[in-house]
Amino acid sequence: MGGRLIGAILASVLVTGCASGLKRDDIVQPASACGTSVTSIYFEADSHLVTDEGRAVIAQAASEARNCKISYIEIVGLADAVGAPDANQQLSERRAEAVTSALVAAGLPTGDLRVAAAGQAGSVTPDGEARPLRRRADIIIHQARR
Repeated sequence: MGGRLIGAILASVLVTGCASGLKRDDIVQPASACGTSVTSIYFEADSHLVTDEGRAVIAQAASEARNCKISYIEIVGLADAVGAPDANQQLSERRAEAVTSALVAAGLPTGDLRVAAAGQAGSVTPDGEARPLRRRADIIIHQARR
């Protein structure tokens, strides 16, 4: 008998919810994408040119951030350990500058930009192996809900 009573109560609640005229989107709100987001843009070896794929990733990040209040944006250029440290520092600087230009072209509000370059720092594993995935620039967007 208790099971029937619980079933009747649940059915009543479900029917009442449907009869309220509210739609699912009125009740369930998607999780906010606003918050700190990190996007990595990868480069070919010895290159600072943003690829078509990189531009698409930047455009997607810019699109997602448009509904948020942007506090500031960090862009950090990185390089692997292949080549001279000075050359890798310059390469990471050019990567950061190229990504900054692509962000501006994508229409992202760029009021407070913090651009940095790490060169090859941290690009070698403890056993001496170079990390090719360091051929990138990271975009860190610090944002909040409007």
